[in-house]
Amino acid sequence: MFERFYPDEYLDSAYVIDYTSFYQRGYRGIIFDIDNTLVPHGAPADGRARALFSYLGSLGFSCCLLSNNQRERVEMFNRDIGAHFIEDAHKPSRKGYQRAMETMGTTRSTTLFVGDQLFTDVYGARRAGLYSILVKPIHPKEEIQIVFKRKLEKIVLYFYWRQKK
Repeated sequence: MFERFYPDEYLDSAYVIDYTSFYQRGYRGIIFDIDNTLVPHGAPADGRARALFSYLGSLGFSCCLLSNNQRERVEMFNRDIGAHFIEDAHKPSRKGYQRAMETMGTTRSTTLFVGDQLFTDVYGARRAGLYSILVKPIHPKEEIQIVFKRKLEKIVLYFYWRQKK
């Protein structure tokens, strides 16, 4: 029933993913959510984010930020990152994910997605046919509309973990 929202993996952070392993398995593009995936809501890119994108570039990955935020927010974060980006993406619509792959020159089988929300990030990635990694939110402070979704996510994650056993 909830399988459409299940990620392929659920990890503590975008900063603990074994990106080298994904590259060795043929992945060449990574689509990232920004807020509460890479930095707290509204924060600029920090040293950890800059180091991650530098490392991913050295491995040979193309990266694209996919955000439901407006251009000003995404540009502010991306200023020191230099990745491709798509703002106002309307996740979970497939269009933004498909546009990100076109921008990076990748396909469904060579692209993975990393985000912190089931009903927008993971569901959209699954609808687009992408390998999805759900990460725990970086910071507990969230916008009010997300607080309600987090309560629903707990229900879905309960069944996700039961299925994993």
